Amino acid sequence: MSLLFCFQYGFINSCLQSLVMEKFGQDTWDKLSSLPGVQDAFMTYTVYDDVLTVSLVQEACSLLDVSADVFLKLFGGHFFLFCKQAGYDTMLRTLGGNLVEFIGNLDALHSYLALSYQEMNAPSFRVEMRDDGKMLLHYYSDRKGLYHIVPGIIEAVARDFFHTKVTMEILNQSEEDERTGKKEHVVFLVNQEINPLCLSRSESSAETTACITTNKNSCREITDGSLQCTFRPCYPNKLWMEEKAFCDAFPFHIVFDRHLKVRQTGVNIQKFVPGLQARDATLDLYFTLIHPQVTFTIESIRKFINSQFVLKSLKHTMLKLRGQMVWMESLGCMLYLCSPKLRSLQELQDVGLHLSDLAQHDVTRDLVLLNQQRLAEMELSNQLERKKEELRILSRHLEAEKEKTETLLYAMLPRHIANQLKDGKSVKAGEFEVCTILFSDVVTFTNICAACEPIHIVHMLNCMYSKFDRLTNVHDIYKVETIGDAYMVVGGVPVPTVTHAHRVANFALGMRISAREVTNPVTGRPIQIRVGLHTGPVLAGVVGEKMPRYCLFGDTVNTASRMESHGLPDHIHLSSTTYSELQDAGFDIKERGHIEVKGKGKMTTYFLLGNLLMSEESIMGREGGETCLYREENLGQIDQELDVSSESEQKHAASGGVVTPDRFSWDITPPYQTHEHIEQSRKTPAHNSSIKLCMLL
Repeated sequence: MSLLFCFQYGFINSCLQSLVMEKFGQDTWDKLSSLPGVQDAFMTYTVYDDVLTVSLVQEACSLLDVSADVFLKLFGGHFFLFCKQAGYDTMLRTLGGNLVEFIGNLDALHSYLALSYQEMNAPSFRVEMRDDGKMLLHYYSDRKGLYHIVPGIIEAVARDFFHTKVTMEILNQSEEDERTGKKEHVVFLVNQEINPLCLSRSESSAETTACITTNKNSCREITDGSLQCTFRPCYPNKLWMEEKAFCDAFPFHIVFDRHLKVRQTGVNIQKFVPGLQARDATLDLYFTLIHPQVTFTIESIRKFINSQFVLKSLKHTMLKLRGQMVWMESLGCMLYLCSPKLRSLQELQDVGLHLSDLAQHDVTRDLVLLNQQRLAEMELSNQLERKKEELRILSRHLEAEKEKTETLLYAMLPRHIANQLKDGKSVKAGEFEVCTILFSDVVTFTNICAACEPIHIVHMLNCMYSKFDRLTNVHDIYKVETIGDAYMVVGGVPVPTVTHAHRVANFALGMRISAREVTNPVTGRPIQIRVGLHTGPVLAGVVGEKMPRYCLFGDTVNTASRMESHGLPDHIHLSSTTYSELQDAGFDIKERGHIEVKGKGKMTTYFLLGNLLMSEESIMGREGGETCLYREENLGQIDQELDVSSESEQKHAASGGVVTPDRFSWDITPPYQTHEHIEQSRKTPAHNSSIKLCMLL
């Protein structure tokens, strides 16, 4: 329970995380976890700054639009359940047989847990019974504004452990002057509604077991409707114990009067603090009261008589005593029954004690040995938590690196092809009956390279290609390759689509617009590009094992390259097959006429001027916020393996068409001709047009 108020440790932050996720959902916690210093997981034994927890509570109240008192009370009830689930159920149930005893022993539980949680700064509780039988709960804390948690916890404890309904109201809130610490003092009036039939009724008789009451003598059974007390103490007329035997049996005890004058001490107190034997020695000259944090007077001690008291020696600085105060009214003296406060065997040695110095009946002997083992287990648990957190962070970083690697891989190969290669599968070549291929190059690129530094060329190409790459996402087409200033894309491969030509045509229009935004490093004016498009069948497959590439083969590739090399600056050159796909589709197309195309002879070609149905903003992907402008269903599935049937291979081989990927015929003419090369190429004899396989990218 004390962990609730020990805000330095990660347990409380874990509980807060559990509350938000359970009651308000993962999304709410994700928003809270964006705060500085907030982790995905908190370690139980790690100390965190109070500021972090307070900021989490404040942000949660702001996000959920609830007041702090409502949220803190909800947190208090959830914390009780969280403690039970964390293994503290049995420990909490054994604190007392009724609510008064339970609250009265909370400080003792705090003291025990402080053995494991050294940095713990727990509150203090005190129960006061009024003359009218009402219970007052005094709450003291160093932290202001958290007292709304208390009703949430106490109500949950009463409901779960004692089957009673409790309501609490604040009677007084002040700053305590009497105490040296725990400045905030809040007094609650606790109203209990006790159900006398809270436990099960026996089937064989009318006897009923009743719930707890707030009387000093616990009444456990109700027989024939009357209360029967189970125990009444009996005291002897004479104390049958010698003074020497008492001092030996309780070697750590002190008796002092109203003025703190020491009247009697145990044998080991005399051994370690011999000054107490001096005449008129007072307790406050040799010890300071560190818990509870009250003034060292008889009045303050009697007020907190149910608390566990911890005294620290002023002379022997390592010695701390922990025990119980008992007021002896007839003698006007206080008996302090105590034992050394020790956490481990190392502390036992540091104080200069041995186990033999502790009385045989003193549980401190067992506590030191058990806590030594517990501290070792806690350290191991803490190490495991740290390793778990490190592994979680490493796993997150690994996942991020994996995403980067996959992004890079998918930029080089189609996604379904890359996934097949990652799975160790072989990827067969696939035939596509129709697709549209685009080539582009920069006009006078050779002259630009000769007139400026290479770094300027790199910057120019990077600027241009970055704009083109964005457009491939807008129009959902596949970028095949770039070589120097040449840029190649395809529509309808690797995923077949009926709008392949429309996509590539709009992409070409976007390229031309984007190129005007790129500066020629030589002239300082916008660069010009030539673009060529052709539509037809291709064979596509992965070539190579080291740096594999997804390549296109077929005469369609060669013809598309010819459309680009025979084009004009700042023009989009179309073949007749591409024109057939685009006509009557809203594109502004102008016939160029018949031209001589190297390796192809006479061809009727066209210039694409624009798209009458789409604005420039739409073509550039700046409207609507959509990544892709096309919504029709794909003709093929992305994850479908693209196989080439044996019949298709035989058909192409028999017709002198495309051969299998294992053997190639090469067109040795330059695939990317610039304008200045056209005249020279026309002077050389054309290659035999029967050569269909043209280029490997």
